Amino acid sequence: MEGPNSDSSTLDKSAKIFVAGHRGLVGSAVVRRLHHLGFTNLLLRSHSDLDLTHQSAVDAFFASEKPQFVILAAAKVGGIHANATFPADFISVNLQIQTNVIDSAHRHGVAKLLFLGSSCIYPKFAPQPIPESALLTGPLEPTNEWYAVAKIAGIKMCQAYRIQYGWDAISAMPTNLYGPNDNFHPENSHVLPALVRRFHEAKVSGAKEVVVWGTGSPLREFLHVDDLADAVVFLLERYSGFVHVNVGSGKEVTVKELAELVKEVVGFEGDLIWDTSKPDGTPRKLMDSSMLAGLGWFPKISLRDGLVDTYKWYVENVKQ
Repeated sequence: MEGPNSDSSTLDKSAKIFVAGHRGLVGSAVVRRLHHLGFTNLLLRSHSDLDLTHQSAVDAFFASEKPQFVILAAAKVGGIHANATFPADFISVNLQIQTNVIDSAHRHGVAKLLFLGSSCIYPKFAPQPIPESALLTGPLEPTNEWYAVAKIAGIKMCQAYRIQYGWDAISAMPTNLYGPNDNFHPENSHVLPALVRRFHEAKVSGAKEVVVWGTGSPLREFLHVDDLADAVVFLLERYSGFVHVNVGSGKEVTVKELAELVKEVVGFEGDLIWDTSKPDGTPRKLMDSSMLAGLGWFPKISLRDGLVDTYKWYVENVKQ
């Protein structure tokens, strides 16, 4: 048997695997990983081919295709502004996707399902680093509670089907992710892709400075999406527990350190200015990934290497 993080897999390479959400940040990375490992029978459907919010369509898909494994990476995602503007969409669309896929997968004989959530499931004032046991111990961050409640329901649905039917459904909760196919939109992207875009545009335009909100003191954790994809395959092979599993890098970086590293990787020669009149956000957000480490999985991609890879993808793929 190969060790963890190796370029091999104990799963049958011809097994039929449905990757739901294969065009997104996470799903596309999972597909890359499975192809790299030699899997030849991936089931991929775009939104136009299969609307996961339509129960009858999802049921017909599972009835005809009968996948052996399901990786549920499909979700409606967005930043604070989107969550505040479209709360009904964030709760209803995600609940529909999860309920339809999980229920149909079970009824049509899927051997194992892996559901992907997010670190936003945890209480706003969770202990740091955040252990899996912090789930449902306090109020959520109000700005994205609609999305978080849906994701919590997905975890609980997997657990309920395990209890009632003895079905092998597991959940993984990644930390802040970045990498190819990320959202680099100027208004509604996360901090890391937003910095990549801003420093790149400043470099191209010959700007003298880039202004970033806050003091730069908050601590954040980032995981390259290819590391997550590696962990997903690892868990699919080796974990069949009741409890959801945190997937993080275990490494913290201040926003200031991150901004300076992005500036360096992009090659912006101007000044980096901190607008300390603007809010900092949560002072620290770190996942406790010791459970996953105990199973034998560790991330491989350093933040610097991951940023170089991400910036290369951005330059080649994002319309300027």
